[in-house]
Amino acid sequence: MSSISIGVDVATAGVRALAVDGGGAVVATAAEKLPQPERTADGRSEQDATKWWPAVESALRKVTGELPGRGAEVAAVAVSATSGTIVAVDGRGEPVSPALMYDDRRGAGHNAKAAELGADRWRALGITVSPTAALGRIAWLRDAVPGAAGIRHTPEVIGAHLLGAPVATDSSHALKSGYDPLTGEWAHEVFDAFGVPAAWLPEVVRPTTVLGTLTRPIAGLPAGCRVVAGMTDGCAGQLATGAHEPGRFVGILGTTYVLKGVTERLVPDPSGALYSHRHPDGWWLPGGASNTGGEAVAGTPGLAGLDAAAAERGPAGIVAYPLARSGERFPFVTPDARGFTSGPADEVELHRARLEGVAFVERLALDHLRRLGIQVRAPLFAAGGGSKSPLWTRIRATVTGLGLRVSPHAETGYGAALLAAAALLPGGLGAASTAAGLADAGTLVEPDERESDALTGSYRRFCTELHARGWIDEELYAVALR
Repeated sequence: MSSISIGVDVATAGVRALAVDGGGAVVATAAEKLPQPERTADGRSEQDATKWWPAVESALRKVTGELPGRGAEVAAVAVSATSGTIVAVDGRGEPVSPALMYDDRRGAGHNAKAAELGADRWRALGITVSPTAALGRIAWLRDAVPGAAGIRHTPEVIGAHLLGAPVATDSSHALKSGYDPLTGEWAHEVFDAFGVPAAWLPEVVRPTTVLGTLTRPIAGLPAGCRVVAGMTDGCAGQLATGAHEPGRFVGILGTTYVLKGVTERLVPDPSGALYSHRHPDGWWLPGGASNTGGEAVAGTPGLAGLDAAAAERGPAGIVAYPLARSGERFPFVTPDARGFTSGPADEVELHRARLEGVAFVERLALDHLRRLGIQVRAPLFAAGGGSKSPLWTRIRATVTGLGLRVSPHAETGYGAALLAAAALLPGGLGAASTAAGLADAGTLVEPDERESDALTGSYRRFCTELHARGWIDEELYAVALR
């Protein structure tokens, strides 16, 4: 990373660009807003895709404008975007329909059929075709926009503007659209049945592949700058924490809790709670997202004061499963799961129990990985808004028995910049991550041995409550109690 790389994050609400230098330092940032998606009660969720490029172009001009005298050092750029968002395009790659967002349900009927048509393929991959999968929306667009020439994900729309010609997609953005990273092909048996021609689907390359080189300056980028295939927002955010090699995992505690990491081989999960993207170096990126997380304490007044009181109080005498909505999807799949507390408690006790409950979900997620044969190396990287709470992070470390290294760079744009840099280095992603010093970056929080026994006991009570309700099976229950 002797030159500057730029990562672009095209999120639902806006664009953020980060310029990262050879030592992994962020040297400039810029952002632009995007129009909020229009959502309706019948499951439609769409955005004006023609707004993507102007926002990206403006963000790139701003971020390169913050590099006085160094603009010529920008050697590569990569784009990451929201997983599962697609748009119908014409022969030049220009949008001819609104973008159907990641949560649009217009393809639900097609997805139900796709689950049957490709059952053997999905089983081998350990993937569940959800009602909102982009695959079904491709078939819906084929019927609804007959004049279209194909579909593209957000990065390909941006790449076509940068290079002046259609570009390939990466295997990460293509996963929810029906691409099989195990065999290296689209699910042809499904698309053939839906009447979607092969020409409608973009070419697929692995992340960090150079898609092309700028022949002229554009959007503040110099001629000669390489345009590099990125990954989805979740994968790029994972890589930004330093979790980029086998055994490394990150627990992301935002509105919900997400666990993502790296394995050498594909590990299918029969329960469907965990699924895997393909790593740029050929490994696999398993991950799962809970419905439990920071939402459990969101909006609580006086959080800092409650944290201080809960820290002084010590481990809770009750256990809580702070599920803010119905249904759980990771580390177990139970549509009828509901939150609970095991007994009465005052405000401080309940707050502490909720913090512990999310930590118990994290440990159960790690136990689920163990029962699948996945090894997790310490420390566990930590990211997300919840990781800013010293108390919560210490509880998580004590409950899991692992040190937690709180990442300073856990954002999509930073991960995209690493992917861009990886295309320039002989050692690829590993060399880019090492150059950035990610393995040792951030604060390391160790378990508190004084509270370990009490929290282990509460974790076992928590799992017993889940098992008694029939939400976790005998095997996972046995692993958790070891």
